[in-house]
Amino acid sequence: MTREAGGGEQGRLGQEPQRLDREVVRRDLARTRSQAAQLIRAGRVLVDDRVVTRAGVAVTPGQQVSLRAAAHDETSWIVRGWVGRGSLKLDHAFTAWEPEGLAVRGRRCLDVGASTGGFTQVLLERGAAHVVALDVGHNQLDPRVATDLRVTERSGTNIREVDPAQVGGPFDVVVADLSFISLTLVLPVLHTLSRPGADLVLLVKPQFEVGKERLGKDGLVRRVQDRYEVLEALEGHARTVGLAPVDLHRSPVVGGTGNVEYLWWLRRCPGGMMDCGRGPAELAARRGVLRLEEDA
Repeated sequence: MTREAGGGEQGRLGQEPQRLDREVVRRDLARTRSQAAQLIRAGRVLVDDRVVTRAGVAVTPGQQVSLRAAAHDETSWIVRGWVGRGSLKLDHAFTAWEPEGLAVRGRRCLDVGASTGGFTQVLLERGAAHVVALDVGHNQLDPRVATDLRVTERSGTNIREVDPAQVGGPFDVVVADLSFISLTLVLPVLHTLSRPGADLVLLVKPQFEVGKERLGKDGLVRRVQDRYEVLEALEGHARTVGLAPVDLHRSPVVGGTGNVEYLWWLRRCPGGMMDCGRGPAELAARRGVLRLEEDA
């Protein structure tokens, strides 16, 4: 199955051969040349049904340019029209956990560290009633997300200084993708921002948890043991503030610098710290699986 764009008006514009990356954009197969180049390098672009992997190849208006169907990879977010690759991570989490009770439809959600809105976009696609998109930066939301009537943008807002009433909380679902800060510092705030019984899906980035002394020169957390200890410590912190870990998955794509990341599902306990979520034995088994990871 391919996504074609060979015969439309935009495909006929201009009579001179053009670079393939320009043609991919002009034929509405990608929004930017940077995205087009990623698709081309990944072998996702076909010219007259043949894979072409060089962005500078000349293409004539009469040639067919299409996208090759492929298994889930790091370019899937472009093909699906998402605003950022982070969407792949949250979409993976909901695909895995919806059968186990993680629901979004009809619920009020908070996206912490929204940036361009990749996580927000996934929440909207899965039926969120409303999403508050919060970020310490200013005006980063992609217009496709910012103009959705179900979205309220709260830019220039530091999560550690937020009062629930300030952002319309508490919320039914909280998601977070934060950088340059440990989750241990924000878990208490996320607890206050969530309703009893709320679901939280947080992206765990070990490089911001281990300390500089355990980072490689390239900024990577390579030792599986270091990542395991991060997850163990975070579980303890979560329970002390009344958030019970439910499950954990390795992210399907690495972080922007190449670090392994994890998707962490927690639930705010309605009646105490230990009465919801999976028990210590099940979580220990999950961590045992992590021990078997090859050093990344």
